[in-house]
Amino acid sequence: MAKAPAATVQAGEHEVRVTSPDRVVYEATERTPAVTKLDVCQYFATIGETMLGTVRDRPTAMERWPDGWREGMRLATGPQDREGDGFYQKRLPKGAPEHIETVRITFPSGRTADELCPTSVASLVWAAQMGALTFHPWPVRRPDVDHPDELRLDLDPQPGTGFADARRVALLTRDLLAELGLRGYCKTSGNRGVHVYVRIRPRWSFEDVRHAAIGLGRELERRDDQVTTAWWKEERGERVFLDYNQNNRDRTIASAWSLRARPGAPVSTPLTWERLAALADPAELNLTTVPALLAEHGDPWAGMDDEAFDLDPLLELWETLPGGELNFPPDYPKMPGEPPRVQPSKKVAAHWDEHGNRVAD
Repeated sequence: MAKAPAATVQAGEHEVRVTSPDRVVYEATERTPAVTKLDVCQYFATIGETMLGTVRDRPTAMERWPDGWREGMRLATGPQDREGDGFYQKRLPKGAPEHIETVRITFPSGRTADELCPTSVASLVWAAQMGALTFHPWPVRRPDVDHPDELRLDLDPQPGTGFADARRVALLTRDLLAELGLRGYCKTSGNRGVHVYVRIRPRWSFEDVRHAAIGLGRELERRDDQVTTAWWKEERGERVFLDYNQNNRDRTIASAWSLRARPGAPVSTPLTWERLAALADPAELNLTTVPALLAEHGDPWAGMDDEAFDLDPLLELWETLPGGELNFPPDYPKMPGEPPRVQPSKKVAAHWDEHGNRVAD
């Protein structure tokens, strides 16, 4: 079969050349038709201006699936994993068009990278042409990459729970934030979870924002026994996990309006709180339905930048509620006050000192 000629997608003031436009990126499901690479590029061209409201000027990693996505495919776990079908691109690849901009960021290890910095619809469509389905922006903007302007609350249903549980906890989170004088904005994760964002003043460090998430999570735990901040999976049970570590440096959440590598080309979709409360199945929000919903109802996050909030009420919860420091991800440097990095069921108390450091046998 002859290879389909390249297509062209108009993306703002630029035209983006799309190679292999008929490549199937998502196979058909009972709910959705097959989705081609050209469909993906046209989707980002259509919603691009709205999407820029959430990713513009942010260091952004690309989650790339060059051959499309199929059930059973696997995302690489790191640069040394050569067997993955998809991978994270944290450094802008060579050969990018001149109009594609970057921003330099520093990882927890001290290494640096020049990441994609979306400033135009064309940058999003170009990334889609490169196989990107999901965009993973940092919670910072280019003028100040060391002070987040977003608090991100990732509500992750654990086995035995589902979207309805995450939805209920998200609504509880909205109410708690409102009590504290903050405004939350919600979106689906593109799977079973819900994400709640709060625009904050860029005054605090990543560690401060992480502590704010822990403080809020602990207050949610006090109010609802189906919420947990337990880092170790064996301690979470059938509850909704608030993943506070998503606020660390170089930890990111799929952006609003991103596609996800799941059946049916689901979209991580911003919603009003009323629409979230009424949503039964987040799979309804996908590449084939979201552009029309956006055109009909507008951007639910349009007012997010109108007001930035202080973290003080959440940091007060961190300071006053019991519990102390919680674990960081395993690839992070050992942090002050952090508990031992060992599963509780495997911990032998005599092998660890009061600071969480391993004691030689």
